[in-house]
Amino acid sequence: MLTDIGTEELAHWEIIATLIFKIVDRATPEELIDAGMGPNYIQHGRDVYPNDAAGVPWTAAYIQAIEDPITNLHEDLAAEQKARTTYEHLINSTKDRGVIDTLSFLREREVVHFQRFGETLRMVQEHIDNIKHKR
Repeated sequence: MLTDIGTEELAHWEIIATLIFKIVDRATPEELIDAGMGPNYIQHGRDVYPNDAAGVPWTAAYIQAIEDPITNLHEDLAAEQKARTTYEHLINSTKDRGVIDTLSFLREREVVHFQRFGETLRMVQEHIDNIKHKR
């Protein structure tokens, strides 16, 4: 389950990168600057560069792990909810039907991931409880 979700999350990045590329591919430098993308254009041209809305580059430090499956799954659940909310904010920021449809699909996948992590959390908790009762 974790491998499946991780693989799909990488596909989400590919979808978002393609969406951004299609939006900016033919934009002029002036249009990019007017859209608030001047710093990104100056440093990266029209290349897709993974950063947040404030321009902070993505880093593996965003991935949390502490060698406790229950804690890690709670972190995963929270991350899925944050992603869902981010997609909702993006959807609210555009009128482009194609962009909205793409983001809506991705938002729904985050909901499914949240459900799968919840199911996995229950299984892990049951497994731990069974081990404790056998002692």
